[in-house]
Amino acid sequence: MKILVLNCGSSSIKYKVFNMDTHEVLAQGGVEKIGLAGSFLKLILPNGQKVMLEGEVLEHRAGIEYILGVLISQKYGCIESLDEIGAVGHRVVHGGERFNESVLINDEVIDMIEECIDLAPLHNPPNLKGIYAILEFMPGTPQVAVFDTAFHQTLPDYAYFYPLPYSLYEKHNIRRYGFHGTSHRYVSRRVCEFLNVPYESQRIITAHIGNGASTAAILNGKSIDTSMGMNPVEGLMMGTRTGDIDPGVISYVMEKEHLGTQGISTLINKFSGVLGISGISSDMREIEDAVNKGDERAELALNMYNYRIKKYIGSFGAVLGGLDILVFTGGVGENMAPVRKAVCENMGYMGIELDDALNESTRSKEAVISTSNSKVKVVVIPTDEELTIAQDANEILEQLAVENR
Repeated sequence: MKILVLNCGSSSIKYKVFNMDTHEVLAQGGVEKIGLAGSFLKLILPNGQKVMLEGEVLEHRAGIEYILGVLISQKYGCIESLDEIGAVGHRVVHGGERFNESVLINDEVIDMIEECIDLAPLHNPPNLKGIYAILEFMPGTPQVAVFDTAFHQTLPDYAYFYPLPYSLYEKHNIRRYGFHGTSHRYVSRRVCEFLNVPYESQRIITAHIGNGASTAAILNGKSIDTSMGMNPVEGLMMGTRTGDIDPGVISYVMEKEHLGTQGISTLINKFSGVLGISGISSDMREIEDAVNKGDERAELALNMYNYRIKKYIGSFGAVLGGLDILVFTGGVGENMAPVRKAVCENMGYMGIELDDALNESTRSKEAVISTSNSKVKVVVIPTDEELTIAQDANEILEQLAVENR
């Protein structure tokens, strides 16, 4: 079966097509700058060649239509007809308390995703646009929703409640949900396969570190804590997001800078984090270059970034009652050895001992980077959320086929 995976962001659409018989990626790419000047579709051919197709893409519907057209084109296509696509899997950021696993999309599911828009106003609307577009262009094709929040629905109540009046939870569903769940689920399972250890009896911390970043504490195959909360701002310092911050600072800045709710939301989501401290960029590669040139604010941003990851790993070690495996993933986690080294320094009390040579030589590949004497296995596992989404979609369709026999 061939499955199309869509990840619709606010101004972008990423896609992959999988042959589920072999897990081969038949096509991949994305539309960037939707609704902005200079929008384009970038695709990666099977031979690794990158192709840029410029064209005005004003909204997500047009972006999906553009992608589907390329998939069946003679020059860049991988299929002759859209009928070859057996299912479409969608990344959906917020499923609230409604969903603790991936589901086949129907009208009821769409209604429930819409109800979660208040919890993820920047993310769920574009996710839904992708679903609506497929309903229009491929009306007979099954669609599956895979939720970022689902993996963390196993958090105990004392971990997901905020110390606010309980009535606010009852009225507005205010609680911690967690995100990057598809990535945390994939890398935690994959690392156990890689190390040949049983998933159901490990104490694992996964660090998904990129422009957006979060950690998860996984005990015996279940997420029991995670750094992100009700929305993807809480927790680690990120490229443009604050991470943890004293709530009193929010009201103070609103008063001093005369900001409304939208203004403060933009500030903590778009102009804070690494960008806000460095004044240079949210891209950690550019920060590293600036540090090497002696930029003090870039060095401060990098030190803050690393420190907060270390702090969460330490606290999650306490939550887990010890640690067996530490996993680095995400754009920074997979590629930036200096960040991994800084995070793991002076963590011998937890049983973490990094092998500097292995760490320095590891980039975008599965590898153990701890010493042979380290009590904790420190491992780099490149994430593959798209494959996980495709696998979930495939499993759901196989279950339906069995039920309908």
